[in-house]
Amino acid sequence: MKDEQRNFIIAIALSLAIIIGWQMFFAPKPKKAPPPETPVAAQQQAATSAGASSGGGEIPKAAPSAAPAVPGAATPTKVITREQALAATPRVPIDTPSLKGSINLRGGRIDDLILKKYRVSVEPDSPNIVLLNPEGAPNAYFAETGWAPPANGEMKVPRANTVWKVEKGDKLAVNSPVTLVWDNGQGLIFRRTFAVDEHYMFTVTQEVENRTDKPVTLFPYARVQRTGEPKHTTFYILHEGLVGVLGGDLQEVTYKDIRKDDDGLIQLDSKGGWLGITDKYWAVTVVPAKQSETILGRFLYLKRGAGNAYQADFMHKAGLTVPAGGKAGAQTRVFAGAKEVALVDGYEKKYGIDRFELLIDWGWFYFITKPMFWLLHYLYLFLGNYGLAILAATVIIKLVLFPLSNKSYASMAAMKKLQPEMMRLRELYKDDPMQQQKAIMELYRKHQVSPMSGCLPMMVQIPIFFALYKVLFVTIDMRHQPFYGWIRDLSAPDPTNIFTLFGLIPWDPPSFLHIGVLPLIMGLTMWVQMKLNPPPPDPMQRRLFDLMPIFFTFLLAPFPAGLVLYWTWNNILSFAQQYYIMKKHGAEIHLWDNLKESLAFFSRKA
Repeated sequence: MKDEQRNFIIAIALSLAIIIGWQMFFAPKPKKAPPPETPVAAQQQAATSAGASSGGGEIPKAAPSAAPAVPGAATPTKVITREQALAATPRVPIDTPSLKGSINLRGGRIDDLILKKYRVSVEPDSPNIVLLNPEGAPNAYFAETGWAPPANGEMKVPRANTVWKVEKGDKLAVNSPVTLVWDNGQGLIFRRTFAVDEHYMFTVTQEVENRTDKPVTLFPYARVQRTGEPKHTTFYILHEGLVGVLGGDLQEVTYKDIRKDDDGLIQLDSKGGWLGITDKYWAVTVVPAKQSETILGRFLYLKRGAGNAYQADFMHKAGLTVPAGGKAGAQTRVFAGAKEVALVDGYEKKYGIDRFELLIDWGWFYFITKPMFWLLHYLYLFLGNYGLAILAATVIIKLVLFPLSNKSYASMAAMKKLQPEMMRLRELYKDDPMQQQKAIMELYRKHQVSPMSGCLPMMVQIPIFFALYKVLFVTIDMRHQPFYGWIRDLSAPDPTNIFTLFGLIPWDPPSFLHIGVLPLIMGLTMWVQMKLNPPPPDPMQRRLFDLMPIFFTFLLAPFPAGLVLYWTWNNILSFAQQYYIMKKHGAEIHLWDNLKESLAFFSRKA
């Protein structure tokens, strides 16, 4: 039993070493690029002057060498309700199978979106998820495309306070685009056309018509800006905040990190890519339609009054020259919606977006986590319930690992048969540890058993357990998925609680006392499985092992119900497998005696 205890400790220590080592030495960190060179730097300098004199109410974000061309946070205004903010500006409605909302004609931006297919809670009358909010409302959040002015700063471009006119379309819907128009009074006509698919991808096409006798160079940009932070952004296994693929690498910047940055600015040159702001289940990103173009991507922290604003933006470094008497344009894609795995993967393939799949935080063990999702997803399509898919996936995993587990359990069963001989050797050489160890190793070699065999199944189970936890935690496909009975959401903890007698006592206990029915069943199956092994000779070790199922019950109770379901079913399958192998190899099974002894012990204590 000491060998098994040692194996358990070794397995946990190795797993922690792998995770901590990866985080310290291999996990990618965002990189800073030097300030942009001319002609962009000169154009940025002009943008600062234009922003100060245009009356747009914008405060450019200062950079070490030059102010950026993309607008920053707006001047703080009095916070009003969402409804008041929507009513204060002219709008064009948005209505698709997945979205409803509106385009703000002041600024020509998307700042009002509600997700039709998702609700705040599992209750059928729960309100729909509100994703975007206009400026002035609490938690303002919007996506915008635009033009930075030319290097001399003399040509007017549309800004945040520009009021556009509707040239074509009265409602943005699938296969029904909307075109806005604005005349700068200096010979340039700006058009902005919005199109949307049946899900969450907008295509914004910007066009400039030059009626002057000289060519004009403009710099297309796109940005996502959010005021304030969402709740619960400190999950260790989940990134929420600024995100993107820039410069060939995944960039993940938390709200805390960008606030602590000396400049509040991280910028990178990139050929194509994408960037935006992500929550656990939702995201808003901007993507250059031509992934071959070189852009300057940035993450910014913008302090505004008593609040904070965060921005992800990009600008085309080469700019766009509009010939005299001609037209030119640029196209940007805006993703604003739920991070559905198949949908995100589909957008990556359809539009050639560089690793857009990483919008979903698959984590360090991507090579396990994503296959785990697809296994559960296909089983769900076949069985019609994600709980049943978890049970079926556990059986499949057990079958795949059966040769390894079979060898391990067989070796453990053989070691149990050697326990009397090992006890004799320890007693014989109790005063000579070196000789004792040599004799025990010789015994292992003679009977072809390994004391490390018990580590192998556990070492394999730990990354699988983590991968399933990650899938249940981060993928929206698991959100609000029911099982049977009282389990209405497999991505949330078991809602029942024994310390309130399952709702009969009107008491709100501390979170560590929230123990539901499913965690209790899990603890019971773990306790029964442990009773297959002979009890440790030391009474203190025996009591500690009896307490382990109770410890794990409290430990796993706050975890998603789907994960506890997996662990419970895995315990049952492991029990059956171990019982069969021990029986096959003639190992003594102490199950019933151990159960009786433990029950008698707890009865005496009671």
